[in-house]
Amino acid sequence: MKFTLSWLKEHLDTQASVAEIAETLTDLGLEVEEVINPLDALKGFTVGYVKRAEQHPDADRLRVCQVETDEGDKQIICGAPNAREGIRVVVAKPGMHIPGIDTTIQVGKIRGVESHGMMCSEREMELSEEHDGIIELPGAPAVGTAFTDWLAEHQPEKVDPVIEIAITPNRPDALGVRGVARDLAARGLGVLKPGDVAPVPGAFQSPIKVTIADDVKAKGCPHFTGRVIRGVTNGPSPDWLQQRLRAIGLRPISALVDITNFFTYDRNRPLHVFDADIVKGDLEVRWVDRPTEYEGLDDKTYTVEPGMMGIYDAEGLESIGGCLGGAHTGCTEKTVNVFLESAYWDPVTIAATGRRLKLNSDARYRFERGVDPDFTLPGLEAATRMILEICGGEASEVVQDGAPLDTDRAYRLDTDRVESLVGMDIPGATQRATLEALGFRLEGDMAHPPSWRPDVRGEADLVEEVARIASLTKLKGRPMPRPQAGVPKPVLTPMQRREAMARRTCAALGYNECVTYSFIDEASARLFGGGDDAARLENPISSEMSHMRPALLPGLLQAAARNQARGFSDLALFEIGPAFHGGEPEEQHLLVTGLLVGHTAPRDVHGARRPVDVFDAKADAEAVLSAIGAPAKMQIQRGARGWWHPGRHGMLCLGPKKVLGVFGELHPKVLREMDVKGPVVAFTLWPEEVPARRAAGATRAAMEISDLQAVERDFAFVVDEDVEAAALVTAAAGADKTLIEDVRVFDEFVGGALGAGKKSLALTVRLQPKGQTLTEKDIEAVGAKIVDKVAKATGGTLRG
Repeated sequence: MKFTLSWLKEHLDTQASVAEIAETLTDLGLEVEEVINPLDALKGFTVGYVKRAEQHPDADRLRVCQVETDEGDKQIICGAPNAREGIRVVVAKPGMHIPGIDTTIQVGKIRGVESHGMMCSEREMELSEEHDGIIELPGAPAVGTAFTDWLAEHQPEKVDPVIEIAITPNRPDALGVRGVARDLAARGLGVLKPGDVAPVPGAFQSPIKVTIADDVKAKGCPHFTGRVIRGVTNGPSPDWLQQRLRAIGLRPISALVDITNFFTYDRNRPLHVFDADIVKGDLEVRWVDRPTEYEGLDDKTYTVEPGMMGIYDAEGLESIGGCLGGAHTGCTEKTVNVFLESAYWDPVTIAATGRRLKLNSDARYRFERGVDPDFTLPGLEAATRMILEICGGEASEVVQDGAPLDTDRAYRLDTDRVESLVGMDIPGATQRATLEALGFRLEGDMAHPPSWRPDVRGEADLVEEVARIASLTKLKGRPMPRPQAGVPKPVLTPMQRREAMARRTCAALGYNECVTYSFIDEASARLFGGGDDAARLENPISSEMSHMRPALLPGLLQAAARNQARGFSDLALFEIGPAFHGGEPEEQHLLVTGLLVGHTAPRDVHGARRPVDVFDAKADAEAVLSAIGAPAKMQIQRGARGWWHPGRHGMLCLGPKKVLGVFGELHPKVLREMDVKGPVVAFTLWPEEVPARRAAGATRAAMEISDLQAVERDFAFVVDEDVEAAALVTAAAGADKTLIEDVRVFDEFVGGALGAGKKSLALTVRLQPKGQTLTEKDIEAVGAKIVDKVAKATGGTLRG
C-alpha cells in the first residue's frame, strides 16, 4: 500500500515529519517498507541562466548555449526547441546521474563541439511525462540555487514523499489512506478530518436499472448500487490527481478511470464506470451459467466459468463482478454518458474467481480481503461528486438492489484484561477513548466494532487494539513470580519427562533425531495399517501429504531412502512424536521409533564391521524402556503387525495384552515399496503403556547387595526344533524365584547325533543366596526343579 504525505494530510491534520509518521506506523503494526523522497534523487541540480544560445555549426536542431552556473559559465549543447537566451533552467553538471534516463552524464563532444553538462526536462527529472522542452523556471531565482529548494517552495506536490507500508491480511481497512490516518490519529499524531459524504441529489431517473439474482444476493453480492451521469467530458485528469497516482506507481489514463483508481486507494472502495451508451437495457448480477470468452480492460481474454459472478446487460457479460471490468463497455475519450457502479462482493467468491482466472487487480486484492460494506453507497456518492467537479455533467437518482451486510456485533470490554493478557497498565478511560478513536461504538461495557474492521472477533481483539495504540514498545520485562520458600512443584508431566528421557537415551545410543511431517501419502500409510478415509485430510498440502501418519516408520524410511540416494548407507535415525489411528482428537498416541540401516561401523582392517541385526534393535529398545522406567523383566512374544518380518521380530510385553514395544527386521515387501536397501531393523515403543511407579518418592530405593557368593550352573536341553528359547528361559526362571537371579541362553546346537527335528539349547542359571551359603544338596534340589519345570513346559530332556 502506497500513499504520499500530502494525500495522508487530506485526512489527517498533523505537523509530524515523514520520519515520525514512518516510525509510528511501524509501531502500530503497519510496517513501513520504504519511504521514497523524490528530492533525494534531485540533489546537486542547480539553477542556471542561459546568457547566449547560438546555432550549432553542424546540426540544425542543436544549440550551443553559454550557461551561467554557480561554477562559472559553462558551454552546454541542447536540442530542446525552447532552448534560448534569457531563461532560467535546471543544470546537471558532469558526473551527475539523471534519474529519468538512468544515465550519468560526462563531458563530451556533440558533432565536434564540447558540452559540459545538461539542461533538463521534467521527464528527465521524473517530475512528469513532459519532455517537449527543458524546464523554464518562472521569476528570477538566483543562479546556483539548489533546484530542490526551489521545488519545495514553488511546486511541493511534485516532490511529495511516498510511504509504502506492508498490509497484513487482517487489516483491510489500512488498504485505504483514511484507514491509515485513523490509526495515526488514534495514536495522537494528529486529528482525523471529517469524512462524511453528502448525497448528490438526482436530476433525473436512471435509465439503467440494477437487479441481483436471489441466489447471488444470498451469498455473492448482497448490495449493488449505481447511477447514470450524463454529459461528462472524459479528458485528462487534473495535475494533482495525476501526481498522486503517478507517485504510487499508477499510470494516469483518463479522468473517469483516474477517479475510480483514486477512491480504490483513498477509501478502499473499488468502483467501476460503464459507458452508458454501450450498455443495452438494465444490469443484472448473476452466476455465470456457461463458459464464456471475455475481454477485460487489461487487454487479456479470460474464460469465465460457472461459479463466478458476472454483471450482465441485455446482450451478455459486461464485467467480472468484483474483479475486472470489460473492454466492451469501457470508457474512452469519446464517452459522454456513464454508469457508475459501487457494490459489495463476497471475499471468498472473489478470491476463488481470481485464482481460477489467474487474474490480479486492485479490486480483487481489496474485495477478497474485505471492504467496508457500509461504505458502498457513500462511496458512490463521493465518486459522483468528484466526477461532477472534474468532468461536469449531471447525475441521476441512485438505483440499487439489496442492502448492506449487517456487521453489528458486540464484545464485552474488560479493562482489567489488558494487564492480564498483555502486561500493560492502561487506565480504563484511556482504553475507552482509544476504541472510540478507532471507530468503535461503546454502550456501557459492550464495544461494537466498526463495519470496516472484520478482523475484530472477540474480547481479546479489543485488548490487542488498546495495546497496539498504546504501543507495545512500552512493555517492560518482569520476572515470573517465584515461591517465597521451598522447592517449586515440577511443571513437567510424567509423560513429558519420559519423552525427554527417551530422546536423550536415543541420542546417547548414537541415533540422529528426525522431525518429519505428520502427513504422508496414502500408499505409505496403507503399508503401515492406515490410509483410510478417517485419517484423510480435506485440504492436503500436496498429494504426498494426504493422510495422517499411522506410525513414525514411514517418515523415517523416506528419510533413509533420501540419504541412500545421496550416498549415505549406514544410518541410525529416531523420532518421537504422535501417530494417528483415527480422525478424532483423542485417536492419537505417542511413539518412540528408532531405525538402523546398513552396518554397525565403517570399514576397517580388523573386520569389526557387520550388518545390523535384530539383536541391535532389541538392545536399544530395552535400553530406552529401562530409561523411562519400564520393569526389568519383560516377556518377548510374536504376533506383531504385518510390516514386521514374520520370523525376525519380537514384542516386549508385560503379560499377553500389555505391549510396550516391538523390535525386529522390517518386512522385505515394505522395504521394496519404500525404496530402502537393507539390512534394516527398527523398534517402536509406546511410552504411555509403561506403568507408572507405585511409590512416587523423591529418592530411589536402597540397593540390596548380598555378601554371599553366587553360584552358576549350566543345563543343556534337547527340545523340538520349533521350540523357542524364550520358553525355556521363562520355565527355568520360574523354578525358584527366590534363588534364581538370572537365566541366559549361551549355546545352540542343531543336527549331528540329535537327529532330525531336534536341537540343543544350553542355559546358564545364576543362583544368588540371601540368607545362607548354598550347599551342594541345595543346588541339586534347585537343579532338579529346573529340569522338571523345563520338561513340563517344553517337553525337553536333559542332554546326556
